[in-house]
Amino acid sequence: MITPAFELTQDPDFLTIIIKVPYARASEFDLYFEGEDFKFYAKPYFLRLTLPGRVVEDGREKASYNTDKGIFTIQLPKEIPGQYFEGLDMLTSLLAPKKSRSAKPLVEEIAASAEVSEEEEEEFDWEIEQTPYKESAESAQPLQNCYGFGNLRSGVFQRLQDELSDVIDIRDPDQIPVGERRRKRLAAEAAKFDPDHYLADFFEDEAIQHVLKYKPWWVDAHKKMTALQGESHQEEDTPKFVVFSEEEREQLRKFTNKSYLLDKRSCHHVYLGLIDILLAYCYEICVNEGEKNVESSWNIRKLSATLCWLESFSNIHDVLISFGRRVLCYPLHRHFGLVTRALNDTVMILQLGKAAVLKCLLDIHKIFRENDPAYILNDLFITDYCIWIQKSKSRKLAALSESLQKTTLTKSHLGFELEELEAAALLVQEEESMLRAAGTVSKQQLPSSESETSDSEESSSTSSSETEGSDSDELESSASEDGKKNSLQGTLQGEGTAPLIDCNGLRQGTKSLAFEVSDEKSKVSLQSTSVPGKLIEELEKQMHTAIRLSEQPEGLATASCVLQEQEEPCVSDPDRFSKESTGKGNFLEVSSKTNPLLFLSSTNEDEN
Repeated sequence: MITPAFELTQDPDFLTIIIKVPYARASEFDLYFEGEDFKFYAKPYFLRLTLPGRVVEDGREKASYNTDKGIFTIQLPKEIPGQYFEGLDMLTSLLAPKKSRSAKPLVEEIAASAEVSEEEEEEFDWEIEQTPYKESAESAQPLQNCYGFGNLRSGVFQRLQDELSDVIDIRDPDQIPVGERRRKRLAAEAAKFDPDHYLADFFEDEAIQHVLKYKPWWVDAHKKMTALQGESHQEEDTPKFVVFSEEEREQLRKFTNKSYLLDKRSCHHVYLGLIDILLAYCYEICVNEGEKNVESSWNIRKLSATLCWLESFSNIHDVLISFGRRVLCYPLHRHFGLVTRALNDTVMILQLGKAAVLKCLLDIHKIFRENDPAYILNDLFITDYCIWIQKSKSRKLAALSESLQKTTLTKSHLGFELEELEAAALLVQEEESMLRAAGTVSKQQLPSSESETSDSEESSSTSSSETEGSDSDELESSASEDGKKNSLQGTLQGEGTAPLIDCNGLRQGTKSLAFEVSDEKSKVSLQSTSVPGKLIEELEKQMHTAIRLSEQPEGLATASCVLQEQEEPCVSDPDRFSKESTGKGNFLEVSSKTNPLLFLSSTNEDEN
């Protein structure tokens, strides 16, 4: 059988049930209702509901069917006219639970309306820390560490080791007790906290102030509820401010209705975990201004220690401290103002009632469902929360919101020395502003000092102009002497044999020869910076070098070089060398069987 899409509305006298059964036979349907029971059958659709109030068959009941849309509309008279039926939006809780196959149920659920449950509800104190887990007992039973909704799951991650790192931050949660998880979480947060990132968001908070102005849907709903609070604040007024979309209703119909047997401590953990998840969700909605993106799933599960570290909190203050620390460690915007904003939004959602809480949980369920690794968190937490919240007591949510509103959270509670960091940063900022002010004053005094120095510059310029004449004469005479010394360098560089070192000792290139010229003796020393010493020794054995300097009538210095092989005698006869003159100047012509300069240059290149 197929459970059809349905919704319920009411007025003071009638309960209206709208059932969508496309492609059903209108001629073949059955309808039954009595008291709180309602049954509808139209092949292949079957619907059974447990109504929140009693209806009666008195002749005023009506039923109609729209063949084009395939919609049944059924109006049932209320047994008590004017009675308000609570929880008509909680579609999952209206579906009758499946019967057990055994002849007798193994566990029987006591009616929630018993007087004992009401007394326990009043004695429930949110501020009193529950009995903590003992490490000795946990370590004695390492395989029984539980987590998930109400700590009802264990051994899940033993089968999901490959996807574990993408979902939660703790490894081997089945082997790690709750106390050890908390210590590891605090250590990871302390290592992750970045003072520079925090101070950057503290001083440059334009983007953060912009997102803080965003108002999600629950702000307007809370204003409307507060406006009517003075007139007649009743529980039936709250559902008017929370409207479920068709997609959300469809998701509610897909859930399987079931009951949760939770003891007092587990119930306490469930409520505190709900606060932690709602805080992370409110932060995500605020910073992204209601828009979803690829990081939405990461933000929610990373900021909630319940989801990320499988944490079980013992009081509300610990929940707020954990959330505040994680906001200042992990997301892009790390500002304490975002922590306060998420806290205020969570109080509003809880004050709006379980319909608002359910709407937020359905949105979280959708975000995790569309993210591949995060679907595990739906199975562990969110799906059970969506089913459980529909049966929770409104007065417990009201008490929870009141306790959350009274709990204070300051920067000193987070343990990161935020106030000291801010004070030190403000002192540095003040010193920098004082230095800038001092620099501005000194710049204003600069024009007067510059006028005083200009006079001295003018007087020095007159004296320097007088010495320019004498200096220019000296420069001309030195230039003529330098020209004579550089004539040999220009001639040898024109041959293109190898880079040389000029007469002043300046090196020309890496592969170079050094010519040292002195007035007392005429000699040449051939050196190579890249040729090995043995090769130079062999070359010195094969050749002899001599330079003879002679002065021309015009006063230009020329050089004659005698280069011979080892078997020829050392000759200083100038007749073996011919000197030719061109219009560009005097140059050297080498007349020998082998040109040792060319030989040396080519040898250097081969060695390299």
